[in-house]
Amino acid sequence: MELREARLDRVAGYRLLDALQGEQASEATLAGLERLAPGFPDWIVTSLFGGTYQRDGLSPRDRQVANLAALTALGGVDPQLAGHVRTGLRVGMTEREIIEVFVHLAPYTGLPKALAGLRVAAAALREGAEA
Repeated sequence: MELREARLDRVAGYRLLDALQGEQASEATLAGLERLAPGFPDWIVTSLFGGTYQRDGLSPRDRQVANLAALTALGGVDPQLAGHVRTGLRVGMTEREIIEVFVHLAPYTGLPKALAGLRVAAAALREGAEA
């Protein structure tokens, strides 16, 4: 069996990250992580945003729905979940759609995780409204 070469586009990854999170937000996050774990932020951006996100098959909006669901199911990842709530807005999700993701997850992830996700989402949405 011949494997296809994985597409990893570093430049496209940084461009997409800036578009999804805003240039200032992505720079601040990456700088802090770079001080802690040199080289790790570049690996994340290149492999995730320059690789996985570059694949065909899901729109940026659909990827955000999946991200919200996965992070809620994991639990304990409030900063990342809040960031993906903000990114959801940037890719065209409405506040109501974001909230409905958490409501929909309740029977699948359990009520406590869905409520925790809603709490994080409410705070992120409130911060966005105040900005």
